[in-house]
Amino acid sequence: MGQARDNQAPGRPESGGLESGGLDGVGRDRLVSARSEFDAQITYLNTATYGLPPRRSWAALQSALTDWRAGTADPASYDAPLARARAVYAQLVDVDVSAVAVGSQASVFAGIVATSLPAGSEVLTATGDFTSVLFPFCAQAGRGVTVREVPLERLADAVTARTTLVAVSAVQSADGRLVDVGALTVACQGTGTRIFLDVTQAVGWFPVDASRFAFTVCSGYKWLLAPRGTAFFTVGAEDRDGLVPNNAGWYAGAEPWNSIYGQPLRLARDARRFDVSPAWYSWVGAAPAIELLAEVGVPALHRHAVGLAAQFRAGIGMRPGHSAIVSVEVGDAAAEAMRSSRMIASVRAGRLRLSFHVSTSEQDVDHAIDVLRPHIVPRS
Repeated sequence: MGQARDNQAPGRPESGGLESGGLDGVGRDRLVSARSEFDAQITYLNTATYGLPPRRSWAALQSALTDWRAGTADPASYDAPLARARAVYAQLVDVDVSAVAVGSQASVFAGIVATSLPAGSEVLTATGDFTSVLFPFCAQAGRGVTVREVPLERLADAVTARTTLVAVSAVQSADGRLVDVGALTVACQGTGTRIFLDVTQAVGWFPVDASRFAFTVCSGYKWLLAPRGTAFFTVGAEDRDGLVPNNAGWYAGAEPWNSIYGQPLRLARDARRFDVSPAWYSWVGAAPAIELLAEVGVPALHRHAVGLAAQFRAGIGMRPGHSAIVSVEVGDAAAEAMRSSRMIASVRAGRLRLSFHVSTSEQDVDHAIDVLRPHIVPRS
């Protein structure tokens, strides 16, 4: 990932949405096929809040719910879609599947890391980061753990020999700024500091190599287009023994269906020891969605999403950026204009946040420009 940059940073943007010619023929065909699976009846620019399900996920979930209602469901069969989701996610973030644990919420995995920190540790984070990244570490104050905040752009420079861990979102939820992972990694290598990277707002549109970090976490219900109740945690082999699997249950066992009663403790040897018992139906819907993204491929997803964001920025007079998330200040009348025009986005940190993904078309972007341009508050 590149430098910490805000949405109005100067520079040439990635260009090329689906129809603009910025993709090669194969990438364009895959995106056309993928986008045909979405059924939004509005201009939906809110993936950063929750992603839309592709048709294949919806169908799989309805089939599973029908089996549940009929009494014909086999609980053990839910292992298959979860295993598929785990394996494809590992491919998306460039790690071996043995490094991936699954659960329901990102904060659960942040909590595992937080409770395993030595007493008196210093955790460095970005000012205003998402609280699921912050609160698990702040909750360790009774053990002398301190959480120090600095502006995102100064994060790498703020790493010192006293910093035990940097906990930060790769893409900031509020405004889409990207952390300078290269500089941060170099700084942490010099001090022996480990990195906990929340990639919830990145994986699904941005290239992420999770093998570069001690820990990463990702909620699945945003850019991965999965139901809520799905999350992934990656941990390198050299860091596993330093974590206490304090949420371990039967699903963290070496053989989950054969280790559901009694002692001794017999957890999986790999990252599965950190698994949290799955919300079955969420994973039924997750596997087809993540597979769809893998079929399109991260390079095409990235170029498409950033290209559409660039189209929107240009259309409202913003300077170029590098993110699929755009944050703008709008006047009070914008909310009614969006409602009447059947357009959905979110307000975060006092600004309108729009996000562009595989389900978004250039027509959606043109519509958003027409609706919002009269309501944009100029920068002073």
